[in-house]
Amino acid sequence: MYAVIRTGGKQYRVSEGQLLRVEKLAGNAGDKVTFGEVLLVASDGDGATAKIGRPLVQGAQVAAEIAAQVRGKKIVVFKFRRRKNYRRKNGHRQPYTDVRITGISG
Repeated sequence: MYAVIRTGGKQYRVSEGQLLRVEKLAGNAGDKVTFGEVLLVASDGDGATAKIGRPLVQGAQVAAEIAAQVRGKKIVVFKFRRRKNYRRKNGHRQPYTDVRITGISG
């Protein structure tokens, strides 16, 4: 069984037991979270018995547990204008949340 959920402005295809990295969610490791924005629920791999929402599937939920709060790899943001003596160097590390999908209902 799998589902398509929407969180953090992105859509993910998830199945039970899967470890997923999403945009940062509030909570600590071990906390339970529920994704209510479920776009599709299918019981098999080919999608023949799928429930497709318009835009959401009514009553469907995906339960998950927060595995870790992590930060991504550091990127360097460098702005430069030639011949103008303009240089700006900045860094950024994007925060993420690792979640483990524990159940799909709907």
